[in-house]
Amino acid sequence: MKIRNSLKSLKDRHRDNRVIRRRGRTYVINKTQRRFKARQG
Repeated sequence: MKIRNSLKSLKDRHRDNRVIRRRGRTYVINKTQRRFKARQG
């Protein structure tokens, strides 16, 4: 998992990427391509 400053650019890399907020942290998750995982905060 990558810790990134900007998740907006990461979201556009794959069509299945989702931006999700959990416990005050923002995550990018992808069910089909698991390598696109990132966290912010």
